[in-house]
Amino acid sequence: MGVPSKHGIEAGEGYERLHQAIVRGDFQPNERLIEMDLAQLYNIGRAAIRTALARLEQDGLVERVPNRGARVRAISEEEAIERIEARAILEALAARYAARNAIDADIADLRAIVGEMEACLVEGDLLGISERNGRLHDRLLQIANNKTVTHLIEHLHIQHVRSQFRLILVPGRPQRSVAEHRAIVEAVASRDPDAAEAAMRSHRANTVETLRTLTSSQRLLLR
Repeated sequence: MGVPSKHGIEAGEGYERLHQAIVRGDFQPNERLIEMDLAQLYNIGRAAIRTALARLEQDGLVERVPNRGARVRAISEEEAIERIEARAILEALAARYAARNAIDADIADLRAIVGEMEACLVEGDLLGISERNGRLHDRLLQIANNKTVTHLIEHLHIQHVRSQFRLILVPGRPQRSVAEHRAIVEAVASRDPDAAEAAMRSHRANTVETLRTLTSSQRLLLR
């Protein structure tokens, strides 16, 4: 097996860093991705950045605009809902695996995060709830230790953080969300795969319902 070229290593690094940056929301939907700027930002050659952008285009994170280059692809509300519905199936499976695999230290971690969410709720810290929401789901994936599920979820994660924070602004949603996450954690703590899967499915179903209600309200306001 040959030694990977410097370009190949740089392109791989550029892909991973850009992928994470877009998922985190560091780049906004429709924001231009200029090769020279990205090369300077990440200290990577422009050819490697070009290769990374091509991969991200295949992933659906980036789109090419004639005569304007690459930009972050904006997704529709309907596509966002479809992605959350697909995630729901995968995350329910991850919750099942987490309930099978969790050790006492894992459960302590999950309970600590949900405890922080509850404290943020009391303080009215919606951004804090949203941040810990992401941490909790990431921790569940780690505990599940299912590489296939993790890989598939990562590719459905496009712009999820931004829609997640918007949903947490819906009246009554923060309280319900925190309670739903507590139910997931306690099902995992009970080492009950069926209950953990059901709790995650219920959580994601409520997420989709809230998003559909929100988008319907926005359409009415625009008429």
